[in-house]
Amino acid sequence: QVQLVDTGGGLVQAGGSLRLSCAASGRTFGNYAVGWFRQAPGKERAFVGSINSSGYTYYADSVKGRFTISRDNAKNTAYLQMNSLKPEDTAVYSCAARLAFASSKMQDYTYWGQGTQVTVSS
Repeated sequence: QVQLVDTGGGLVQAGGSLRLSCAASGRTFGNYAVGWFRQAPGKERAFVGSINSSGYTYYADSVKGRFTISRDNAKNTAYLQMNSLKPEDTAVYSCAARLAFASSKMQDYTYWGQGTQVTVSS
């Protein structure tokens, strides 16, 4: 069983940066792939990016070049660094984990964080 806690959201102006954290319980976090998803008001949850257990990352086109996912297995934490934020990045961001290779599909993930609100003002 893995519990995930998302933190780091907030209000930021367009062009600014935020770093989200996904802290996991358990001693085998390094074996898990982590995905980041976001849900904007009135929209379906969407894939943002992922990182597998070996550190390989994959991003949605909408965030490529602006967002970076990393992990620190010693701290049982994954990160989502968001730069050059745009108002359309406003959403609730959630991390998810699965004991397998990374995926861009929500249904493939077993464990979910509670989400953290990111609001980008214009």
